Amino acid sequence: MWERKLIDIITIATCAVICGADNWVEVEAYGKATLHLLQTFLELPNGIPSHDTIRRIFACLDAEQFRDCFLNWTRSVSEFTEGQVVAIDGKTSRRSHDRTLGTQALHMVSSWATANRLVLAQTRVEEKSNEITAIPELPRIV
Repeated sequence: MWERKLIDIITIATCAVICGADNWVEVEAYGKATLHLLQTFLELPNGIPSHDTIRRIFACLDAEQFRDCFLNWTRSVSEFTEGQVVAIDGKTSRRSHDRTLGTQALHMVSSWATANRLVLAQTRVEEKSNEITAIPELPRIV
């Protein structure tokens, strides 16, 4: 059995998404492309995990607990964004639906600290909703 470190997988996925990855295949590609850099601060005992492994790990995580931990992390670095522009953007995550389970694509609205290139908060919205209705939720999350 291949040994994998949870912190390695979460760090790779987080860095990949910050750099624009939209799906698990892109997360794996990011990991492979930045392997030498990642090895300077991650253990990666068996290299970069496959996109299937990354997907399975994230499927096992409690989404609300992960969100809370991620928000605590963004709060700890948000002091650097005071007075800076925060952009609001809506996005549908490609390939986030699952026809076999009957789940629809994931629709999110995010606040983005442009100076730091950091997502401060995200909230899920319904497919046909307007981004404007989600904006009041974002400051409550951060």
